[in-house]
Amino acid sequence: MKKLPWYHEGLAFRCTQCGDCCTGEPGYVWVNQEEIDAMAKELGMKPEQFEHEYVEREGRRRTLRERENGDCVILDEKTRKCRAYQSRPRQCRTWPFWQSNLRSPADWERTCQECPGAGTGDLVPLEKIQEQMKQIRV
Repeated sequence: MKKLPWYHEGLAFRCTQCGDCCTGEPGYVWVNQEEIDAMAKELGMKPEQFEHEYVEREGRRRTLRERENGDCVILDEKTRKCRAYQSRPRQCRTWPFWQSNLRSPADWERTCQECPGAGTGDLVPLEKIQEQMKQIRV
């Protein structure tokens, strides 16, 4: 019999679009061509222009650029909203249901302290959480 994860009854989450997950310490938001194309379209740009302005190479992979303060370049500096929210990369779409946030109740509690939407809103069922976790390993 397979042991259920500690969050088997689901977890509450509702994105407040506060922008907190788009800021902070330096890191990477990995993107692929499909995501670049979708964000470019949402912003009314050609993919080549979007990539030139907002994407950089890190080895063989591509990542969204960051401003000097660690903010994602797609984050609107005035409104603190993602300018490509509807087409944001899967790394962003799957937040906060990353493996690193769900290893233990303490990890989830830390996430809830950092993200105003984590621990609030509707209960996300286990199946949806696991589906999100399979999309990316963070």
